[in-house]
Amino acid sequence: MKPIYYFFIYLAVISFLSIVITCLDKFKASHHRWRVKESTLLIFSALGGSIAMYITMHIIRHKTRKLKFMLGIPLIIILQAAAVWAVYTYVL
Repeated sequence: MKPIYYFFIYLAVISFLSIVITCLDKFKASHHRWRVKESTLLIFSALGGSIAMYITMHIIRHKTRKLKFMLGIPLIIILQAAAVWAVYTYVL
């Protein structure tokens, strides 16, 4: 199996986990229970789940009023896209 396939499998798993923890945090917030730390949400975003998390946040209307998330996650997406471009251009 080529390494690129492992990369896509990783992205699928981390994106799925990002969706799950974002929905879990929304559920817990609406039921006044413990919450997922914002740092945990941002870490999952930085690990590769940024696009999935950003779309999920808009679909379920969660954290959309928080500037940290509305600017931070798109910035993470831009940095990740730049990193992928750099690897593709200079390494592969």
